[in-house]
Order: sequence, then C-alpha cells, then structure tokens
Amino acid sequence: MTEDLNAQTVRDWGERYSNWGRWGNDDQLGTLNFITRERVLVACAIPTMGRVISCALRVYPLPAGSSPDGESPSIPLPCATQWDALARVSYDGKMYNGQDAAQLSIDHASENRYDQTRGGVISRGVLLDLPRYTRQPWLENGTRIRPADLDACAEAFGFTVEPGDTVLVRTGMMARCREQQSWAGYFGGPAPGLSALCARWIYEREIAAIATDTWGIEVRPYETPDCSQPLHLIAVRNMGLLIGEVFDLDALAEACAEDQRYEFLFTAASLPTSGSASAPINPLAIK
Repeated sequence: MTEDLNAQTVRDWGERYSNWGRWGNDDQLGTLNFITRERVLVACAIPTMGRVISCALRVYPLPAGSSPDGESPSIPLPCATQWDALARVSYDGKMYNGQDAAQLSIDHASENRYDQTRGGVISRGVLLDLPRYTRQPWLENGTRIRPADLDACAEAFGFTVEPGDTVLVRTGMMARCREQQSWAGYFGGPAPGLSALCARWIYEREIAAIATDTWGIEVRPYETPDCSQPLHLIAVRNMGLLIGEVFDLDALAEACAEDQRYEFLFTAASLPTSGSASAPINPLAIK
C-alpha cells in the first residue's frame, strides 16, 4: 500500500502526536523528559565489558575564515555529528511548545537547545542495524524505513524499544561512501531514511532521542510534494523530539554483532556554543 502524504498530513499528525504542554508551558526538554532518574540508573547498569565506542564522524580539515575573527578554524555544523535544536524547525510562526519563532533570535534559539541537552543525554541506547537485518551491505537511496521494519529489526536482535531510549538507526550509508570512496551526495542528496509514518511509532514508544547515519534522518527525496522535512516538522516542532544526524554507526554495528547485544549505555553532550541551531557532539556507546 502506498500512502499519500502531504502538508495537510503533516499538520494533522503534528496535532495528533503533539507534546505541547505535556511537561508544562515553559518546557524546553521535550522528549528528554522520558529519561527519568530511574531510566538513567537502568542504563548505567548495562555495561559489562567497559568497551567504549565513539559514534562521531571525524571532520577534517577544519576550514578557516568563517569564525568571528576571520582566522580561527571552525566546523560546518551540518557536516558533523550533531543534535538538532528544538528551535531548528517551525511552521505557522511557532516552534516546539508554542514558542514564537518570529520573536526568537538566533542566540535565543541556541539557548533553547542548550537548556535541552546542557546536562548531556544519558540513557539506554539501542541499535537498529537494518542492513545486517536485511542481509545487504546498505540500504539504497530512497528506501523508506517504516515502523514495521523497525519492529522486525528489534525483534530479530532480541530487544524491545522502551520509553526513554535513544534509538540509533543504521542505514549503511556511511559504509557505502567508504566502500565507494566518495561522499558525493551524502550531505543533502538522495538517501535512505525514516518515513514520516514513523511519527506514530516514535510517539507511542516515548522515545527520548533518535539518530541515524545519514545527513537528515528522513528519506530523501521527501515523501511530501508540498513541504520539506515532514518528519522533522512533526517530530521536532510538535513532539519536541531530540534528533541526531551524521552518526557514524559502523564500528558500533560490528561490536554489537560480535557480542550479540544491541543495547548499551549511551551518552552525548552538546558543546556549549551559541548562535546556531545545532551542535557537534561525540556520542559514546558503552558496552
């Protein structure tokens, strides 16, 4: 069955899966509220080997000239492993929890994010390694990952997604770039990714954060002919979901396949920068 998705679908699902006011009218944590102290303690008890695996893509060289002084090196944020700010997405002049986008400066927008991740993200992490599950080296561009795919993958690897989890979804796109020795099209081109149909799946499972090894987390070309980034609009603007992009999940996938354990302690904190709507991170999986 092919679903017809459009801007009206995004609006309808945005209202249906909204968390506005759920944790108060001033809330800026969004779905990170699902990571309770109890969930943190559960996550901290997971590691048994003390093995630490970084999920950050190494970014180099660092280009000079774009910093305030015109000389210091800087990182192009959309080209690094990052969290998206809740202030990154808006429509109808509103961002998450009804904040007025028109009255929010860029500096304020970054404050919105750092209130969200200032204390870091510490939770149970789970890996959905879709290429390994489907027995192919990577998912092809344009592959729509649906809720049934996520559930089947989790079941095959012996776990259930739980409230407060950070869910890492591997498509194999980085592995393909390395195999083909080319990153052409990775940043902003066609890609496999989550379908907007996953909005309900994310909402009902009370996921704290979700990240992929692609540039923009959702399938490209987009599923909606009349608006871009439909899943971002629903998940970030309405749910308050923390989204991670450009995660390097290949080493973690190998480690999980070795010990057949696809859950781990996950931690990632944002750098305390300002004036942007995303921040580079070094996410760690501890087994």
